[in-house]
Amino acid sequence: MTIRMMISSAAERPAAPRWFGRLEGEISGLLAALILVSVLAALFAPNFATTGNLLDILRQAAFTGIIACGMTLIIVAGEIDVSVGSAIAFSSALFGILTASFQLPLWVAALGVVAFGVAAGAGAGAIRAYFNIPSFIVTLAMFSALRGAAMLMTDAIPVPILDEGFQVWGNGTVLGLPVPALILLASVAVFTVLAACTVFGRSVYAIGGNADAARLSGIPVKRIRTVLFALTGGLAAISGLLMTSRLGAGNPNIGFGVEFAVITSVIVGGASLFGGKGSMLGTLLGGLFIAVLNNAMVLLGINAYAQDVANGIVVLLAVLVSTRAADWGRLRRRL
Repeated sequence: MTIRMMISSAAERPAAPRWFGRLEGEISGLLAALILVSVLAALFAPNFATTGNLLDILRQAAFTGIIACGMTLIIVAGEIDVSVGSAIAFSSALFGILTASFQLPLWVAALGVVAFGVAAGAGAGAIRAYFNIPSFIVTLAMFSALRGAAMLMTDAIPVPILDEGFQVWGNGTVLGLPVPALILLASVAVFTVLAACTVFGRSVYAIGGNADAARLSGIPVKRIRTVLFALTGGLAAISGLLMTSRLGAGNPNIGFGVEFAVITSVIVGGASLFGGKGSMLGTLLGGLFIAVLNNAMVLLGINAYAQDVANGIVVLLAVLVSTRAADWGRLRRRL
C-alpha cells in the first residue's frame, strides 16, 4: 500500500451512525432482540414487569453502562481495558479512606477519587502509547495492582459512609428514574456527540481502522490513546462512587467481573474487537440486553453457573455475527 493510499484511508471519515434516521441493520436487530427477550421475560418470569424490578434493571445496567461509554471508544481504537473492575474497587476504598480517616468533605473526596481515576487511566494509556506495550498487558497489571492497593488500604474491610445525602446518588430517583440511570443517559449523550461530531471521535475511528495510516496523516495517535484510557478511568471512578453510595460503604470487594460485563455490553452492541467499528447506541442496547437477560434468569431460578454459560454463548454469537458482517462488507467492496 502506498503512502498516499494509507493517508487517504486514515483521512476518510467513517460512517457515523444515523442516530435520528433509520437505524442500521445491527442496531435494529439488537433492538428487536431486546424487545423479544423483554416480552418473553414478562410472560414467564415472575414479577419481571413490575415497576420496582424494571427500575432495578436500569440501575444495575447503569453501573456498567457508564464505563461502557469509554470502553466503546477504546475498543473502536483497537485497544482493550481489563482494569475497570479493580478501578471500581480502588475508587470505593479510596473514597472510604478519604472520608473516614482523613475527614475530607464528601465532595472533595469524590473529586479526588475521580481525579485519581483519570490520572491512573492516563498513566496506563501513556505506557501503552509511548512504550508500545499491548493494552491488554498494561491494564492486566493495573487490574492486579489496583485490587491489591484497595485491599491494603482497608485491610479488606468495608469502610462505612453514613451520609443520607450521599446515598441518594446510588439509591435515589429523579422524576421516577434511578439517579445512576440518568447519569448513564447523560454519559451516552456526551460520548455520542464526542464520537460522531468531533475531530477527536473521527480520529478514534481512523486509529482503529489503520493506526499507521492515521499517524502518517497527522493524527496524534499516542495522545489520543492516552486520553481514551484517561476518560475510561474517570468513568470507572464515577461508577465506583455510585456503587459506594448504593452500598453505604467504601468496599474493596466490589467490582469483580465488571470488566467482562462492560466488554460484553460493547461487543454485543456491535463493536468490533479488531477496531474501527462501534456506537454508543449499540453499547447502550447491548448493556440493557445483558441486564434484562440476567434479571430474567434470576427470576426464573436458573442456576448461576448456567447463567454464565448463557452469557458466554451470547458473547460468542455477537462476535460471530460481527465477524461475518465484516467479511460480508469486505466482499461487497471487492465486488
